[in-house]
Amino acid sequence: MRINRLKLTYFRNHEQTEVRFAPHLNLITGPNGSGKTNLIDAIHYLCMSRSFVASSDQYVAHNEQKYFMINGDFEGEVRASFKVGCSYSRGDGKKIFVNDSPLERLSDLIGMVPVVVLSPEDLKLTSDGPAERRAFLDALISQISPKYLRDLLKFRKIRRQRNKLLQEYRGPLPLLQTYLEPWNIQLAETGSAIIFKRTEVLEKFKRYLKFQYRTISELNLEPSLEYQTICKERDTPEMIQHEYLALLEKNFEKEAEREQTLIGPHRDEVVFFLDDMELRKYGSQGQHRLFSMALKMAQLFYYSDELDDQPIMLLDDVFGNLDQHKIDIITETLTKHSGQTFITSATDRPFTEKQFSDTEKNAWFTIQNGKLTQKY
Repeated sequence: MRINRLKLTYFRNHEQTEVRFAPHLNLITGPNGSGKTNLIDAIHYLCMSRSFVASSDQYVAHNEQKYFMINGDFEGEVRASFKVGCSYSRGDGKKIFVNDSPLERLSDLIGMVPVVVLSPEDLKLTSDGPAERRAFLDALISQISPKYLRDLLKFRKIRRQRNKLLQEYRGPLPLLQTYLEPWNIQLAETGSAIIFKRTEVLEKFKRYLKFQYRTISELNLEPSLEYQTICKERDTPEMIQHEYLALLEKNFEKEAEREQTLIGPHRDEVVFFLDDMELRKYGSQGQHRLFSMALKMAQLFYYSDELDDQPIMLLDDVFGNLDQHKIDIITETLTKHSGQTFITSATDRPFTEKQFSDTEKNAWFTIQNGKLTQKY
């Protein structure tokens, strides 16, 4: 999958920007604050319906403008060519268009254009709490499994409704238990499907993580991960569902007291290890950085094997704290990968003109105050 053309209207510091990209490597260099990240964040909007930088769409519009518009022309193996548009206005909210037709649900966009982002924010994956790793896991699987995304959204809706019952009920506990029973069945059925899929994907993903960490770090450390959920035996969704229902019954009084759902995949954890050392607790800053990069590179190659279309890779200013040898390893890997890649950098240091001499496949852009020019 690749994006051939991108047009931005009042998107952050891009008042009016239109650019045609190369099918393989696209390098975007310029000083900090010039608009490099904004350019690839716009691509992310067209792939995932949201920013990987801003927490809210309302902060994205240029200066005092009340709206922004993003348009992109895509091409792939499954879909020969198609257009995606994203509009936002403070009155109407956000809308996604595919070939000029609005999508009923923003979630319908997920997986249409698979994308992987590698940025300095990825350090949170290994150093912060479980919510960061669950979000990574959900995004990883949702782009390759529409059913998983549907199950995830359904589970969240069921949990909200179940929590509302727990919070608003005032009466005898036995009657509350009766009211909860149909919600428990739905929760366990949907939650068990989520847990089973997470188990299945992570078992495959381990191999990609191991290879990418050893390639990037060149160390003889064994990277691994452990998926911690409500049950150990996860051979079938039915097995998980049976234990799930038993745990809901066992924890009924605790949930009634706290007025919230305490059991389920929304409390799962993924623990990362180097050899026998738990990375989050004992890893050095350098180990965290290399592990988080290996996670995203593993995601890239996992998608490449699982999907009919190659994913788009976005690297946002990730070379600043790496030595030249590590930079060479990563750029060489990306050069060999056949998918489309976008790299932003504040300096030209990691790259040579020779790498971009094939102007049919690669392009080098420079940017200043939201103004883009092509160097090669």
